[in-house]
Amino acid sequence: MIRKFVESIEKTITFNAAVLSSNIQKHFGPDDNTVYLKGSILFMDSSTLDIAIFAKKLHKALSVEKYRFHYMDKQGQMLFRYDNAPHHPELSSFPDHKHTEKITIPAPARGFKDIFNEITAMILKK
Repeated sequence: MIRKFVESIEKTITFNAAVLSSNIQKHFGPDDNTVYLKGSILFMDSSTLDIAIFAKKLHKALSVEKYRFHYMDKQGQMLFRYDNAPHHPELSSFPDHKHTEKITIPAPARGFKDIFNEITAMILKK
């Protein structure tokens, strides 16, 4: 289950035409019951996505316990960040939320493919 989760992320990166390169480190726990992914992805417009994901197997399901998707332009300025750090209890989607350039808004947890689709759409608009 954990290995399939990682493979899905790797395929999403590999088969996205907007990706120039990626460097994702994978740290598997005992018996493949947990994984920590950390790294960055460089896109064709020189923007980057830094990721950190900690997932674990719970019975017959996969749970993403902690995540951060930090998307930046070519100058390193944040365009958005999704995370579930528990620092915005006032938001309806707590602890999940999205930081934009100016504000933090409620945002339910999103899958890796959803984040990639959002970035690809932003790149294609340019």
